[in-house]
Amino acid sequence: MLSALLAHGHDIRNSGLPRDLAALHCAAVAAGYEERRAEVYSWDGMKRGTQPFLVIQHTVLGEGRLEYEGVRYRLRPGQCMVVTMPHAHRYWLERGGEWEYFWLLLSGREALRLAREVLAVAGPVLEPEAAVVDRLAGACLSLLTTPGPTAGEVSALGYGAMAALADAAFGGRAAPALPPGMARVVAHVEAHLGEALTVERLAAVAGLSRAHFVRVFGAALGMPPSDFVRARRLERVERLLLATEMGVGEIARATGFADGNYLAKVLRRERGVAPLELRATRAGAV
Repeated sequence: MLSALLAHGHDIRNSGLPRDLAALHCAAVAAGYEERRAEVYSWDGMKRGTQPFLVIQHTVLGEGRLEYEGVRYRLRPGQCMVVTMPHAHRYWLERGGEWEYFWLLLSGREALRLAREVLAVAGPVLEPEAAVVDRLAGACLSLLTTPGPTAGEVSALGYGAMAALADAAFGGRAAPALPPGMARVVAHVEAHLGEALTVERLAAVAGLSRAHFVRVFGAALGMPPSDFVRARRLERVERLLLATEMGVGEIARATGFADGNYLAKVLRRERGVAPLELRATRAGAV
């Protein structure tokens, strides 16, 4: 389907239906396949209205940039950006650059719920397998070519796109449901990795005593809270090393490690590799 979309050519289409379709929990309300070259192109996630929606944007050629929660990403071919609105982020084309991509704009509370889970697990930049890219491209092409789509048709396209995105983020497995208190803790950890995350603080977020929280968390997540925080921090470290040009010290501060030396020590102990070795391995594979 990606080849069919490329053959269709550059195009933008709005479904003509309102974004706040009350009866639908997920809807693909706009789509496009575009090329930007040596021009001003910049979107601020806080300046796109107050109605919540999300954008799935897959890079085909060239390179875009994304700044998300203080982290800068290069959006290269094969990578898929997922962002919700309103949210404090920005994506843009560097001066003199080129960026070719296709995108889908989705609305609905179910689309936003799943988008939040994808962002919590995988962050705003994914690298889907070719089959998943084809499914996303197919949804985009269908919206571009379906004359006067009905509410049911845009809903079906939206669910198809979100199902493909879920497969990209969760490896084909549905995200496990968590008790509300534990879900709050997981979201809090993801949003505050650079801060002190003591067991006492997380217990307060869950609204439980320290001892009860440790028992409930272990039963729900399969590991102690401290192990979960460390694992999430290391996952974020790896993502930043591979997807950004941030220095080791800067990454350490962003992920709750005392300094770059301590981060390097933990990464070597847990992953058997130094930070710059990990970055060099990825660079050599590109």
